[in-house]
Amino acid sequence: MNEKLEGVYEEYNRYIYHLCLKLTRNNVEAEDLMQEVWVKVVRYEDSVAEVEHIKAWLTTITMNTFRDRYRKKVRRSKYMMNQPETLDVPILDLVPNNEISTEEKIEKEIVTKLVQDKMGQLDAIYRKTLWYFYIDQYSLAEISTIMKVSIGTVKSRLFRAKARLKEMLMADVSIVEAVLPA
Repeated sequence: MNEKLEGVYEEYNRYIYHLCLKLTRNNVEAEDLMQEVWVKVVRYEDSVAEVEHIKAWLTTITMNTFRDRYRKKVRRSKYMMNQPETLDVPILDLVPNNEISTEEKIEKEIVTKLVQDKMGQLDAIYRKTLWYFYIDQYSLAEISTIMKVSIGTVKSRLFRAKARLKEMLMADVSIVEAVLPA
């Protein structure tokens, strides 16, 4: 390790550790994260001389390393389950299939059609508000501008529209039977 890198380590070692500790809230994980950060710094030691703001550069490396570890952990926990040592099924059968089955597609289409039909029966002002928010995915501020009303009014209309839509859907016995399990 060159002198410049040693100087950086001496100056920022405690800072990086405390940042890692703040992110992980666990001493052991903070030490692991810090070690990973310094491995990356050593790997890119040629870049250290070119960096103007070392502290900001180290902070960025630390944050990115933490995010990468977090995402990796989430992916791993999403697909891996605690299983006994020996399995009766192949491991690939345990990986969830994210594709929607034909039955689910048909059910989703039916529910979508039912909701759209009931939305069509709402007052125009509520129908537009729901449409802008859920279909066009406008923010409350954008809807406020489009409809020339305050954000509070948009919120009220959304609340009332959803309540009225739910009321209409629950009042229709055929929909309740089709959607809710018996």
